[in-house]
This record gives sequence, C-alpha cells and structure tokens, in this order.
Amino acid sequence: MRYVLTIATGKKLYLDMAVNLARSFFWWHADSDIKFIMVTDQEKHIPADIKPRIQIINIKAGSFGEGFSPKLYLNEVAYEGQTLFIDSDCLIYGDLNRVFDIFKGHKVAVIGGYIEDGEWFGDIKSICAKFKVPHLPKFNGGVYYLEKSPIADEVYLKARELESNYDDIGFVRLRNRPNDEVLMAVAMQLNNQAPIPDHGDILAEFVNFTSGIKSDLLNGMAELYNNPGNKNYNKTWHLTLSKPVIVHYLGYHNQIMPYTKEVKQLKYLFEHNYSVNISRCLAFLQVTLPYKILSNLTNMLRPLYHLLFGVRAVKKSERVID
Repeated sequence: MRYVLTIATGKKLYLDMAVNLARSFFWWHADSDIKFIMVTDQEKHIPADIKPRIQIINIKAGSFGEGFSPKLYLNEVAYEGQTLFIDSDCLIYGDLNRVFDIFKGHKVAVIGGYIEDGEWFGDIKSICAKFKVPHLPKFNGGVYYLEKSPIADEVYLKARELESNYDDIGFVRLRNRPNDEVLMAVAMQLNNQAPIPDHGDILAEFVNFTSGIKSDLLNGMAELYNNPGNKNYNKTWHLTLSKPVIVHYLGYHNQIMPYTKEVKQLKYLFEHNYSVNISRCLAFLQVTLPYKILSNLTNMLRPLYHLLFGVRAVKKSERVID
C-alpha cells in the first residue's frame, strides 16, 4: 500500500496549508489507491470537503515536540508499505506513482546529494569527523520517504537521540529550533541510507531555483528557473530548470503568487464545487489581477517611496518561533 503523509500541528496556518496540499493531491489522485494521511492536533479545523477523504491521526499538542521535531517521528505514524511524507507547505502537480516507483526498496530516503565540507547548518567537515563518516546526505526536508522496517526505526531513533545534543554537535538552529534535515542526514549516513539523486523532476524549492516560476497546477505544469543571466542566479546549484511534481513553497512563498492563486482555485473546486472555468476566472479576478496591478504600481513607485520614507522593515514571519 502507498501513503502520502503530512503533519499539521501547532499553529493553524500549518493545518490550512495541509488542507491545500490535500486538495492538490486529490485533484491528481481522485481515483487512486494512494491514501492520504494527516497527522494533526487540530482535527476540528479540517474542512468538510477534505475530512471524509483522508485518514486522520490525532495526536496531543506538543507530543511530537515543536518546530521541525515532529518530522523526526515519521516512523511512529507510518503504516506498513510505502510512505511519502510531504511538508504541508507543498503543492502536488501530478501523479505520484512514478515517485513511489523511484523510491521503492529504500528503507529511508530523501532527494539530494552529498556534502563533505562547507557550511550547512554547521561546519560539515568537523561534523563528519565527529561521527567518522566521509560525507552527509544534503537535501530539502520537504519530502521524506520510508518503508516500515527495523532500519527505518533505527534511523529515526538516532535522529531523535541526536536532537538532544543538537547544539553540542555544532549544528546551527533554524528559526530558533533544531533543523530536522541535518539530524536526519547524520542518522541516515550512520545507517547506510542514501539519497535519491536530484534531477529536478520530483521536488523543487526556491532556495535553489531563484529566477522565478511558472505554475498551472490544474494542468500539471510547474517550471522553476535558475537562469545564469538572472541577477539572483544560484551558481552553486547544478540545475537551471526544474519541472517537478512537488513544489515546496517554503518561507514567504506560500504567501504570494503563484501559491495564492493555486490554492484559491482549489478552494473553489473542492469547497464550493465550482467548475474549472469558474474557479480559474474567480481566482484570476481575486488574486492574479490585483497582484499584477499592485506589482506594477509598486515597481513604478518604489524609488519615490524609498526617497521619502527609506527602506521598509522586513515583516516577521508567523512561522518564526520566539
């Protein structure tokens, strides 16, 4: 059996994003055998269009920790079979069966490569020396794959054990919390679990693809760019184009276009049962058009604003933990 699993605990915004993820899943898997599981401490907030279609695992608030820590307990909530964890701030752009096929046979896996030195939430060379390993898997924690097994249990138990010594190991915190990625990287390496090479066809996010995105979720089209001629070009990333089936809208990207447009369309389709054409039209009028108008005005008036008022302070993200 195949399962997509997401976690929605803590602030309600994570539940709201998990609902958006679920809607994008069911758009592409209406008649699929893949089951969708939501681990949450906020079942009462799950809307009626999604609740009957998903399997809900209720947990008490804080029982899996806070921040990124709940992702270190995936082995505790995974069922027998293949489980693909997808972060709540992702959207799905196509059939996931090919992704399950790629991962099949791996007990714990991620999408990425290896890092042996440099900085990645800590000095990697010294951390590798501390654990007597040649390198660590480097990846984005928007997706984890696991198959219920003793090896998977060992990996996740080790990651949770390492979390208690996070600062002493030399890891740097993310949003004031231990970062699940580096903990899982060490635990995977110590248990000989390798990453799946990143070809840009499964998962993409905006740290690596800095030159923009084209998105049409209802037609299964997502293209993320890292153009060498762009001022934001990330020369450290090996790809210039990604056409992924999962887009990770991390950080402020889930507050702006095209995420806001896509989730508005999904809301009309699932919650209101509107047609595709009506949903597209309403989303264009309510989200896309105002965004384009405001964006054009902002670009025109920004030099004058800066001259008169200076640079505006960056708004604190609701996701930052005090």
